[in-house]
Amino acid sequence: MEINILASGSAGNCIALTSSSKTILIDAGVAKTKIEKRLLEVGIRPDSISAIFITHAHGDHIKGLPLANKYDIPVWATNGEWKGISGVDMRLQRVAETRFGRYEMIELDGMHLYPFKTHHDAYEPVGYAIEPDEGPRTCVVFDTGKVDSEMLEMMEGSVYIIESNHDRDMVRESNYPLSVQDRVLSDLGHLSNEQTATALQKLIKGKGERIYLTHLSSINNMPALAEATVKAALRKRGYIEGTHYHLEVV
Repeated sequence: MEINILASGSAGNCIALTSSSKTILIDAGVAKTKIEKRLLEVGIRPDSISAIFITHAHGDHIKGLPLANKYDIPVWATNGEWKGISGVDMRLQRVAETRFGRYEMIELDGMHLYPFKTHHDAYEPVGYAIEPDEGPRTCVVFDTGKVDSEMLEMMEGSVYIIESNHDRDMVRESNYPLSVQDRVLSDLGHLSNEQTATALQKLIKGKGERIYLTHLSSINNMPALAEATVKAALRKRGYIEGTHYHLEVV
């Protein structure tokens, strides 16, 4: 699986995943022209995208969806999140369906995608576990205020693209209104460095897994702090970066 993180953070989020020469996007949260430019920079033609999968309908995850109409790209989202999405041609709209309380697997040209529930102040947000016919199982978790046991079950794999949004103390010391601070720190907000580290402690087995820390706040976090928090947590399990796993802060 080739991973290209085209945008990450509060200004916008977009990931390109390629397997067996098929490319999908997880979210499209920056302007269409920026996505086109960044795709071309990594050697991917915008008209070759097989599908776009949306985690939730906040602007920093759907701003670039006009890309879908331009290139006739199907867009997948939950029924709830379609309430917050406009402008995508009806013929391109696809719904992630549930059955017996769980989302059904989506099969797409050699990729199997498993949506799963996350916890954010959106209509029906999800993360995605992606199993290609060739390559490692990859999990994408953006905005979520907590990681529960059902999420951990779905997240098991070899590649983790996960939010590490903030440091709790920095949020409390920020100039954000108290209501915004409370929202960020709530179970429907964003993952702190500590929450992400705790989840990774439970997921990483020391088998060379790849971790990408994403969606860092430019105000309430620092890349070095996010990295150090995760490394310290995994060191308690006896895992050393570069030997047992690989970490990149985006």
